[in-house]
Amino acid sequence: MSDLLKTMAVSASGMQAQATRLRHTSENIANTDTPGYHRKLTVFEAYVEEGESAGEVRTGPVKLDMSPLARIYDPANPLADATGHYDGSNVDLVVEIADAREAQRSYEANLRMFDQARKMTQNLIELLRR
Repeated sequence: MSDLLKTMAVSASGMQAQATRLRHTSENIANTDTPGYHRKLTVFEAYVEEGESAGEVRTGPVKLDMSPLARIYDPANPLADATGHYDGSNVDLVVEIADAREAQRSYEANLRMFDQARKMTQNLIELLRR
């Protein structure tokens, strides 16, 4: 029974990590046109309990993508320098949409695993009642 509960905990941690990843991806998409915005990256870390891997995953601190910002030419923009350029964001919508889809599918896989472990636990409890 404890293995089934551990499986549920591992799946729940995966769902939580993917939800965080999806939130950061959504923030990146929302800030695509924000001048000077650096894309947020989600870092996953293995959860270690008492010096031993628990199989769970956690999200680490948010990291910023420090790749160069897009230079946009718009002399009418108040942020433009003497050459008429200003720094845009380094968010690529195609990459963000792909990341969002991957996070969604990983979340769904963890959800199916959690649901399967839950059903097995219920069946085990039913067997023990007889």
